[in-house]
Amino acid sequence: QVQLLESGGGLVQAGGSLRLSCAASGRTSSSYNMGWFRQAPGKEREFVARITWTAGSTYYADSVKGRFTISRDNAKNTVYLQMNSLKPEDTAVYYCAASRRISSGPHFYDYWGQGTQVTVSS
Repeated sequence: QVQLLESGGGLVQAGGSLRLSCAASGRTSSSYNMGWFRQAPGKEREFVARITWTAGSTYYADSVKGRFTISRDNAKNTVYLQMNSLKPEDTAVYYCAASRRISSGPHFYDYWGQGTQVTVSS
């Protein structure tokens, strides 16, 4: 089992920045690929970014490319999502998730955090 705990959400004005963290515990000795997803009210959960646990290869949704950066610190079992130039449409609950596969599909992820709210005001 893997437990994931997100932090770092909050309220920010448009154009501002936030950094989300996701701390993993449990069977973290296994190599999991990590993803960030988000879900806005009334919308489906959507992929934001992912990173492989070993090589650190990254991939982003088009909507965040060039503004968000995913990174990881294996020694701390933590994944980060640096969000810059935030827009009101980025408002959502952000979730981190762990998967043994390299995928952008939420159904391929085995473990999920409880989510952290990000609100961007205009």
